[in-house]
Amino acid sequence: MSSLFRNIVKRQPWPSKRALSPSRPLLSRANCPSFLLRSSLSQNVCRRTLGQPTGVRKYSEFRQRNSVGVFTPASAAVFIITGVGLFYYFRYEKAKLLEEREKERESKSYGRPNLGGPFTLINGDEKPFSDKDMLGKWNLVYFGFTNCPDICPMELEKVSAVLDRVVKNQGPIFQPIFISVDPARDTPKRIKRYLEDFHPSYVGLVGSYDDTKAVCKQYRVYFSTPPNADPKGDYLVDHSIFVYLMDPEGKFVEAFGQSVPRDEMIEKIGKSVAEWEAEKGNKT
Repeated sequence: MSSLFRNIVKRQPWPSKRALSPSRPLLSRANCPSFLLRSSLSQNVCRRTLGQPTGVRKYSEFRQRNSVGVFTPASAAVFIITGVGLFYYFRYEKAKLLEEREKERESKSYGRPNLGGPFTLINGDEKPFSDKDMLGKWNLVYFGFTNCPDICPMELEKVSAVLDRVVKNQGPIFQPIFISVDPARDTPKRIKRYLEDFHPSYVGLVGSYDDTKAVCKQYRVYFSTPPNADPKGDYLVDHSIFVYLMDPEGKFVEAFGQSVPRDEMIEKIGKSVAEWEAEKGNKT
């Protein structure tokens, strides 16, 4: 061995076993390169090497938390209370719906909504006419006024055609009634003369403003005539357009709107008469 090699060996002693032990970290914060300390991932690498907490959760920590979850006793109590509340709420709504359906079924079965009632007006012969004069016949009640330009004449002509058919099929058991919603201009004689152009069996009725308002309220009819209207004034009256079918006991059966064709009215009237007679026959 040369003298030069011997000198190198003497100057550089070999590391001990302790120095090469794996328990000693290969990196320290002091000797960890600065470029590794700039990123979080590199910091975690250095921290793992240095035996420090890395800030990254382990799988076991997530599993432990998920095993507990958000379903705490308090949240479980809230969940149960909410479920019970929803159960009783839907139970209440179901019972309410069944009750409404039962009322609707009874209403359709008996056909007796709260419509109509006692009244007293003046007919074309200037004699009193009340709801008592409706008893014993099927009545077709229409609200209008003699100065109506188009709607009232069209509806009266339709009712006249329906009357001819139902009287032919059922007999003279019907009474058409025309109630004026323009008491300021319509007089008994004027109404009588007006209705003669449509059907001979029409009964025209008129009354004071208060009497007219009262009977319209009973039949749920809207009309726009002002209470202090000038009899000589030129004004139009807006009103509900329905023909009300009332049975021989003066009770409401059906309401026919403007869009209902005459054939449908004839069919429904015939069906209503047959059902009413069958019901009365079963009671006797």
